[in-house]
Amino acid sequence: MEYLKAFIVGGLICVIGQIILDNTKLTPGHILVIFLTSGVILGAIGLYEPLVKFAEAGASVPITGFGYALSKGAIEGAKTKGVLGAFVGGLEATAGGIAAAILFGYIMAVVSEPKTKN
Repeated sequence: MEYLKAFIVGGLICVIGQIILDNTKLTPGHILVIFLTSGVILGAIGLYEPLVKFAEAGASVPITGFGYALSKGAIEGAKTKGVLGAFVGGLEATAGGIAAAILFGYIMAVVSEPKTKN
């Protein structure tokens, strides 16, 4: 049942992105930023956490989950370290994901043969 909940919620997030992509002139970069900031805002006001508790990876793996992790880390950092902690807390909470993206991006750049678009 956990897999089904994760699949449905993660799939719905992707469907929303696809609908926006198909019906607007927004680029994938714009949609990425919208989803990231949506995750930050929903996490900051406490609406995204129940979704993460319900769907677990289905809500935490998409880019909205990254925004949620940023907001959660910033809030915790602000509580413990003050204003500076608000900036540092988000980075501390997401450091693993950022490091993995850099590492795997580098590996793919070395392994693949990139080509430019014509």
